[in-house]
Amino acid sequence: MYVILLYDCGERRVAKMLKLCRKYLNWIQNSVFEGEITEVKLRELKFKAKEIMDKETDSLIIFTSRSEKWLEKEIIGHERSPVDTFL
Repeated sequence: MYVILLYDCGERRVAKMLKLCRKYLNWIQNSVFEGEITEVKLRELKFKAKEIMDKETDSLIIFTSRSEKWLEKEIIGHERSPVDTFL
């Protein structure tokens, strides 16, 4: 499945969440990630993210799709971390 993930965490947890998300998805900008991921890996990512998060103040938003081809992506301005250059 194709996933777009966004998080908003307190500054003491941002680095941990960034490091975790980079293990599973491609970093796009700031706290935004995207990429293909299996259901098992997504469950694992969510479980680990919940361990980092303060459920009272932090948030994790995940958009899922069957495939990237079902999404249109338009970038206006500078793309900070293009993922189309991978072999």
